[in-house]
Amino acid sequence: MTSPDTAALVLRVIVGLTLVAHGYNHVWGPGGIKGTAGWFQSMGLRPGIVHAWVSGLVELAAGFGLVFGFLTPFSAGGIIGTMVVAGITAHRNNGFFIFKPGQGYEYVLMIAAVCAAIGILGPGKASLDHAIGIELDGWAGGLIAILLGVGGAALLLATAWRPERKPAESAGA
Repeated sequence: MTSPDTAALVLRVIVGLTLVAHGYNHVWGPGGIKGTAGWFQSMGLRPGIVHAWVSGLVELAAGFGLVFGFLTPFSAGGIIGTMVVAGITAHRNNGFFIFKPGQGYEYVLMIAAVCAAIGILGPGKASLDHAIGIELDGWAGGLIAILLGVGGAALLLATAWRPERKPAESAGA
């Protein structure tokens, strides 16, 4: 294995397992799927229960896909999409830094950027993609990951994100 193969393996396993844990928490963690659904609904993702299940299952499937290097650009794209939706619905109004109240978008931005890089880098030799002869890396892999992620997020937000509008403040007299 070359050093890029090793780098791809390390990135895939760490990011993949992180998303598996995140998806597991959405479905079976404290509050379970009902708690996640209520949280999503409160952010304007309607219906919350559908988004809770989809988010949890995509995080689990795409996370395991990265861990094993299976359909790597598609797995990376699933994670990018999830991070874009989270960044827009939950984190963008809280600034950049994660330690700010409400948590900023730095975490979801970093996960998405790493997944875009994994799409470009490819899964490396220690992957199912390599073992079965799937070669989607370089610009093709990066474009698949980014377009799938950003396009999927845009479609989801356009069709299902309906945040409550706050009443406009009256102008001072």
